Parts: sequence; structure tokens; C-alpha cells
Amino acid sequence: MLIARLLAETASIADNLDRAREMLRARGWIVAMAETVRSGSDAIEILLPDGEQQAVRAILDECFSPSDLIVSDRPFEVPKLFVSDMDSTMIAAECIDELADFAGIKPQIAAITERAMRGELEFEGALRERVSLLAGMPDSAITQCLDERIAPMPGARTLVRTLREKGCYTVLVTGGFHAFADPVAELLGFDRVVANRLEVQDGRLTGGLVGSITDSSVKAHVLQEEQHRLGDHTTSLAMGDGANDIPMLTAATWGVAYRAKPAAREAGQGWIERGDLTAVLDLFDIPRTEWVRD
Repeated sequence: MLIARLLAETASIADNLDRAREMLRARGWIVAMAETVRSGSDAIEILLPDGEQQAVRAILDECFSPSDLIVSDRPFEVPKLFVSDMDSTMIAAECIDELADFAGIKPQIAAITERAMRGELEFEGALRERVSLLAGMPDSAITQCLDERIAPMPGARTLVRTLREKGCYTVLVTGGFHAFADPVAELLGFDRVVANRLEVQDGRLTGGLVGSITDSSVKAHVLQEEQHRLGDHTTSLAMGDGANDIPMLTAATWGVAYRAKPAAREAGQGWIERGDLTAVLDLFDIPRTEWVRD
């Protein structure tokens, strides 16, 4: 059984749903039900007794794009664990790129970041190369960058705080830096932070890192570690946008890509591309009257 939930342009829902039915029927997959979810949102739930998950996603994408979509092989429930990337997922920036702008080298660093997020470069090497270019920068630039350049993605605070209110344990895990992730986590309401640490000596960045690297394998390990701690039947939601999020997205019960690079978009069970991060709450049928808003 597959259950698809989606948010799309309401004016074209009926026609596009008919088109999707025909395309699914041509593959031998019959839509048993299609109706709005209980919360009163605009989310549509589609039930298919049979189907291949990736192919169903592709058909619904073709019919409803741009959409917010999850295709699940189990009934939806509020996840007990939420693990999310930070840069370009929970915040509207890549922190290292913005920090580099203060040193006048943003184009050089941003080009490396883009290639790393697309999976074209090995993550640790790309991270160390970028950090080395920041050597000599005063650590006061971090505070200035936080104040001037770093802002939550629309809906991020409501998403995290609502999930926590529903009993979900929340973890911010990032290939970025504690200097940014710790205040962001406090602002948004995360329970735990896993990140890299910039080395600072005499008030300046050395161009090095302290301790082990938080990379794609660590992100997946953190999710699995927390699932085990919370219990073997813990359902999990992971969100990210880049190639280094893929192992985490595939390890979760529901992996959702947020306005993601192509490889990450294809890795999980769905994506958010139309609305803000509160679309996740609609897709998981959490009534808007129960959202924890600012």
C-alpha cells in the first residue's frame, strides 16, 4: 500500500488528479481513494493498494509540479524524531559563504559549496579547503554575520516548535559550525545540535577545525542513534537539501527534501517546493489550530 499526500495549486487539482489517475492506471495501479486530509488543510491524500514508490512520485510530480509531496509506504503519524540539516534548510543561507563575504572571497567559497552540495566534491576535503581560506578572519565576524545575514527559513520556527509540542525529539545536524548552529537551534527550538567547530586562536580563525568532521555518515548515524535511544519503533522525519543529506534522508522513515539539489530531491519520500516549512505540518495532518506560532 502507498499513501501519497500533496499540496498543489488548488485551481488545477481536479483536472490534474484525473490525469494522474489515468497515468497510474496505465501502469496497472488503481487509485482507491483521493480526498482532502482531516485537518481541513488543502492537502490531498491518495491511496494506492499497489504501486512502486519512486514511479508514483514521478507521476505525481509530472501532474502537480510545483508541489509539496510525500509518498509513504506506511500510515502517516506525527514522527517521534525530527533530524534536520541547517544551511538552506532551516536557515536561508549557507553560513560559510556568508562568512566568506566578510573576507571578500565569497565567489571562491560559494563555488566550492555548490559543487559539494551537488555531490561533485568529497565533503570533508571541500570543507577543509573552504575553512582554510578563512584563516586570519577575526572571530567577531561570526557575530556580525549572524546578526546581519542569518535568518530562519519561513515556517522553520513553527515547524520545530509544533513537532516538539507533539512529543517529537528534534536534532539540528549540520556540516556547518557550532558558532552558527547553536544560536540557530536555540532560536528555532531544537533539543540537540551536532556540528563542526572552527578553531580560533587569539581572536582569529586559524583556518582549521577542532575535532571530528560532521559529514553525511555522521548525519545518518545521529538519526539512527536517536532512533535506537527512543525505541526501535520510533518513526523519524529527516530534512535536507544537499548531497551530504542523502544518507540521512534514506535512513529516516520519511525523508523530505527542501528546495533541494536534484540528487537529494530523488533520495527520500518527498519534497517541499511550493510552500514554506509549515507545509510539513499540513502533510502530516496536524491541525493549524494546534500549530505553535511565534
